[in-house]
Amino acid sequence: MRAPLKTVALSAAALAVSLGLAPQIARAEGVDPAAGQIEAFDSALLSTMKAGGGVNSRFHKLEPAVERAFNLPAMAQYTVGPAWAKFTDAEKASVLEAFTRYSVANYASNFSSYSGETFTVEPKVDERGPDKLVHTRLVPSHHAPVDIVYRMRQSGGTWKIIDIFYQGSISQLTTRRSDFAATVASGGASALVAHLNALTDKLMK
Repeated sequence: MRAPLKTVALSAAALAVSLGLAPQIARAEGVDPAAGQIEAFDSALLSTMKAGGGVNSRFHKLEPAVERAFNLPAMAQYTVGPAWAKFTDAEKASVLEAFTRYSVANYASNFSSYSGETFTVEPKVDERGPDKLVHTRLVPSHHAPVDIVYRMRQSGGTWKIIDIFYQGSISQLTTRRSDFAATVASGGASALVAHLNALTDKLMK
């Protein structure tokens, strides 16, 4: 497995029950629905890692998981920033499509194989206004554990990820907004779509 700090991504999945993978994830009875969403996503990651296969195969397996777990429209809008309001509907749709592909490709690229990795999801979540923070830990077999906090907000009655914090402070969404700001400023939606697609193509090789 590649370094998880490259992940993004951008992310839920078929329910853990349907995947039958609960033994690799620590959980408790009466788990908060936001934490349950993360458990399901982690189960999808483990299932894909165990199945192996090429990056394209992993991409197609993880795509529905990422789309179910993450509020990708909200994340794409925040990543673009104020310029989003000036985009046409067609431009917004193109950016969202490219942003989604990039988010899935990050997981497909980084979680490439299984060698004993485990996820721990804290059943107790923190509340921050309308949001919930779900604390997790990824324990690789040959690397130091990585603390991951998912910021979640309800969308359509379902808790979805709107940001990810690595090691307690690194916001994935804020990092992406900073990384893509120059591209948006210089070329607008079309430049951002081209840039995201180029990044995705690189990850998919």
